[in-house]
Amino acid sequence: MQLMIKKSLQALAIIPLSLSTLLGPVNNQNLVNPSSNPTLLSQRELSLDNRYGNQFVNDVMKNNILLNLAYLSGKVTSKKDLSWEEITKPFQYEFKLDPGKTFSFHDDVLAKYKNSLVKTTNAHFNASEGFKTDGYLFGDGVCHLASIVNWAAKDAGLEVEVPTNHDFANIPDVPREYGVSIYSNPFSIGSNTRQNLYITNNKDKSITFKFAYQNNKVKVSVVE
Repeated sequence: MQLMIKKSLQALAIIPLSLSTLLGPVNNQNLVNPSSNPTLLSQRELSLDNRYGNQFVNDVMKNNILLNLAYLSGKVTSKKDLSWEEITKPFQYEFKLDPGKTFSFHDDVLAKYKNSLVKTTNAHFNASEGFKTDGYLFGDGVCHLASIVNWAAKDAGLEVEVPTNHDFANIPDVPREYGVSIYSNPFSIGSNTRQNLYITNNKDKSITFKFAYQNNKVKVSVVE
């Protein structure tokens, strides 16, 4: 009996060595650090099927929203490299906003944001950039995109300024208090600052805006 117990103990003593041999040395860099996992602060979604009751106008707005996102992501930098086939494909894009830095919807900004501005959508929503018109104005629909971004940013607790609300017209899926009026005329710098959206990261760590387009919906997420 003593001999059997001794052999059993010897066998048990071998197990840790065998596991170490099979698994290899533990590498701390491979361990998941819970603090490195992103935290979802907010998420909002916009259907591109119901931007307007008239199908022609709805399609114009849809295309302008997707073109605006293409300029934001850098997929399009000018009208000459615009491909509607590419723009309307599903996509994902994200950008980071460091503490104290500002995103504005276009580059004609209020003086107080000039030093903190690091990101815009890189567009002015006009015909020369390929934006479409529904017979009323070029770029119709980009206010809808700005409004859903505004909503997501406010839900995330970021510092947001909207000088001109879009409460003069309904934006489907977006409560009126989050509506944003957007206009930019690159030939009249300084006159469009109040029709803009300003988002400043007031947190002590970087945040990321994530954009996704799929199944005719645009999703905006803010993560920390």
